[in-house]
Amino acid sequence: MNINFRHEINGVKVITAVAQDIETNEILMLANMNKEALIKTIETGKAHYWSTSRNQLWLKGESSGHFQEVHEILVDCDMDAIVLKIFQTGAACHEGYKSCFFRKLNTENRIDIDDMKEEDTEIILKRLVNPEDVY
Repeated sequence: MNINFRHEINGVKVITAVAQDIETNEILMLANMNKEALIKTIETGKAHYWSTSRNQLWLKGESSGHFQEVHEILVDCDMDAIVLKIFQTGAACHEGYKSCFFRKLNTENRIDIDDMKEEDTEIILKRLVNPEDVY
């Protein structure tokens, strides 16, 4: 059975990749990988992704120094998504937080999902670095 690059974004076949802290199991980020990104990740031990906004291969931490050292790669049952068990140097999030999941949705109030406002969320993590230092 092969890795199933079944999802297509901007004409590029990708899989979903979840980066998870190897020590705490905290989910740090979600990204996409094409075949080249997965191969580079396996070859180097550092997380590479496919940037759908820039349409190019991206080594996480290349410009910021906030690398992701990959210790284990888990593949889901459909072989179209992976979990990278990583050691994160610095911030995973481009906004300067350790995790991209730094907001909690306030579900106590009725939320119009099509018209969400900032006050419908709560920031639950402390920013580690200035966002300008991440890229």
